[in-house]
Amino acid sequence: MTEKLPSNFENSDKTREPQYQECVEAATERGFERLGLRSSQSWHDDPKHLLFRLSRYKFVAKMLAGSQNVLEIGCGDAFGTRIVQQEVKALSATDFDAIFLKDVEARMVDRWRFPVFTHDLLDGPITGEYDGIYALDVLEHIKTENENTFLVNAFSPLTQHGVGIIGMPSHESQIYASQASKAGHVNCKSMPELRLLMKQYFYNVFMFSMNDEVVHTGYYPMANYIFAIGAGKK
Repeated sequence: MTEKLPSNFENSDKTREPQYQECVEAATERGFERLGLRSSQSWHDDPKHLLFRLSRYKFVAKMLAGSQNVLEIGCGDAFGTRIVQQEVKALSATDFDAIFLKDVEARMVDRWRFPVFTHDLLDGPITGEYDGIYALDVLEHIKTENENTFLVNAFSPLTQHGVGIIGMPSHESQIYASQASKAGHVNCKSMPELRLLMKQYFYNVFMFSMNDEVVHTGYYPMANYIFAIGAGKK
């Protein structure tokens, strides 16, 4: 879905610097693309948080660069999914909430089209085969008693030499989280806890910390977000 140029634009309008005229011409030709359900709310309530979310997608994109077939689990409005799509050959995305996927499909444009489908990982694995699978801001919404079922099903279609990535807010960060954020966070973990959990499914697990948009290997108790990258599926 795209939005048309505002009514105060005229066909004769020209930018002061000619290299930017293509922006006007593109908007005239295809309209403006809009943000998704969640990204639009972030942009309204806390614009910097949208930057943080997109930075997580960029990190995943670089880790999975060159992958042949990638799956995103819990894509939400999939606003950042294109960033990963830029680096891989093929990508599919899924979420258990059909409302978000309706929004994704409504905003889909031909250049960045990818398959999206509704699926609850607690009901069973996804069919197919992927050499990269990632889930950002999902595991913390899964109750502890269900996390094994979720992860077994999530990584079931991963190839033997594929890569699995989990990103989530750290346990230590939750004292600073908003009430809206805390409402769905029932299973945040510290870095050692997430590493230990991922070692059940991968022979090799690499951990990273994140503060705002910066990914690093620094002191994990001060990180507000953590990544676990698994390689060598068990």
